[in-house]
Amino acid sequence: QVQLVESGGGLVQPGGSLRLSCLASGSNLDYYAFAWFRQAPGKEREGVLCINSAGGDTSLADSVKGRFTISRDDAKNTVYLQMNGLKPEDSAVYYCAADPKGGSYCPMLEYEYWGQGTQVTVSS
Repeated sequence: QVQLVESGGGLVQPGGSLRLSCLASGSNLDYYAFAWFRQAPGKEREGVLCINSAGGDTSLADSVKGRFTISRDDAKNTVYLQMNGLKPEDSAVYYCAADPKGGSYCPMLEYEYWGQGTQVTVSS
């Protein structure tokens, strides 16, 4: 069983930055793939970025390319989402997800474990 706890959300002005953290607990997390998703009110959940067990990352949304990056620190069991150049349309609840098939192509995974989410609001 894996538990995920997101943190780092909040209110930020357009053009600002935030770093979200996802603290994972469980066994053999080094072998897991992780991803960040987001969901805005009235919209479907959208994949943002994912990272496999080898540290290879893939963007899941064209809208964040060049602005958001994902990273992992396996020693701290933590996955990060660095968000720069934030726009009002980035406002959403951001969720961390994990899947034990970490060697697979991470955009194709149906993530097994999910966190509760952290709210990000971009507004002046």
